[in-house]
Amino acid sequence: MKSGVSRNRWLALVVLSLAQLTVILDSTIVNIALPTAQRDLAFSDDSRQWVVTGYALAFGSLLLLGGRLCDLFGRKRLFIAGMIGFAAASALGGAAGGFGLLLIARIAQGAFAAVLAPAALSMVSVTFADNADERGRAFGVFGAISGAGGALGLLLGGVLTQNLSWRWCLYVNVLIAAVAVAGALVFLVDRARPDRTRLDLAGTVLALAGLFGIVYGLGNAATRGWSDFWTVGPALLGVLLVVAFVLVERRVRDPLLPLSVVLDRDRGASYLVIGISGTGGFAVFLFVTYYLAETLNFTPVQSGLAFLPMVVLVMVGAVFSGAVLLPRVGPRPIVAIGSLLAAVGMVLLTGIDADSTYTGGVLPGLLVIGLGLGMVFGPGQNAATSGVRPHETGVASAMANITQQVGGSIGLAVFSSLGATATTHYLTAHGASASNPATIAQATLSGYHFVFWIAAALFLAGALVSAGLFRGGRLPVNPEPVLTH
Repeated sequence: MKSGVSRNRWLALVVLSLAQLTVILDSTIVNIALPTAQRDLAFSDDSRQWVVTGYALAFGSLLLLGGRLCDLFGRKRLFIAGMIGFAAASALGGAAGGFGLLLIARIAQGAFAAVLAPAALSMVSVTFADNADERGRAFGVFGAISGAGGALGLLLGGVLTQNLSWRWCLYVNVLIAAVAVAGALVFLVDRARPDRTRLDLAGTVLALAGLFGIVYGLGNAATRGWSDFWTVGPALLGVLLVVAFVLVERRVRDPLLPLSVVLDRDRGASYLVIGISGTGGFAVFLFVTYYLAETLNFTPVQSGLAFLPMVVLVMVGAVFSGAVLLPRVGPRPIVAIGSLLAAVGMVLLTGIDADSTYTGGVLPGLLVIGLGLGMVFGPGQNAATSGVRPHETGVASAMANITQQVGGSIGLAVFSSLGATATTHYLTAHGASASNPATIAQATLSGYHFVFWIAAALFLAGALVSAGLFRGGRLPVNPEPVLTH
């Protein structure tokens, strides 16, 4: 790699990490602002859910197309376009005077994020393609952002809503984007693109419709229940369309997703583990936040601050495992141990009760989970893009984002349902005192505990997947000496 590029690529990593932070922040930062936005704009509870769902639907369903566009038209070009579009959509949402415009802005945010996320991840991969040690450090930093961004979103959302306005939870993206775009113009360097190929239209339609159906159906499960037609129907149809997509991809000349990308053992294992961690990690952010707010009476800002120690451990785990361990031993032992640590942390959280304190009851579990998630996301994202051909890094990166996004959707649907069911069962079993506030509080905790146990089992499954599927040894390095601005 040219010396000038070598000097600047760590600054390029800062730019790419800013973009990743923006995308991850917006999965949680708006949640904190929603109650205030609802009162300000006077929309219903049903409409409020669509402010979250609209972003998730656009983001999740368009990711694979976004990744392919990056491969076809250039990662740097799509990164800048995605960042500018995301900022414009955020400004539109911040200025919204009613629900309709806010929803349109959130959908637009999701659509541009579907381009921005794979562009950023694939550019990390190609920028650090020729040096295993530097690649490990880079993905450690990037993985730390991915693992910690949700918690940072809770904190930033609380601070901005409480001290400025809910609108600043959207306007803040404009400030971040201005820095990221300026940095991209100066520091980002793209790889030479292969000859332009035709876009796989049949695969594009099937992938978009299938992912939309799955995310939409799972999103409905939290509010409508698992037996409702608008839960089962779209999710089942989405799965069938994804199966049809795979069959089409086996036959077309220029597939949207070359199946070799996902069938490789290391990449396939990383997608599975990232998806599992996305599902299990949702239990932390959702139910620990509930516990902090409802049982310990934390304010939104206090709840955000409560996650900061976890954020620090995510960063420590990701950077140390990516920079020090991964170049020496490869991903298999690291990701397996990280998943086990996350499982242990979930088990620790099952010990919280109505009399627990944050320091004694919540913090130990958060610290262990943070360290574990860092060891999963850093090496996992590295493995997700290792060994692919240069013109396939976009779709490989998109798959990592898809599994994390779908995992989060599954986490919201499944854990919300399981928590509510466990709470109901507890109240039914204590029928004589079901209306007693102490019984209701204990029933709520019973729901939390059940969710944490299921999450622990998921992370244990992630450890087994890691140990069984990842190859032993270091990840492959693919030098790519050809650079174009």
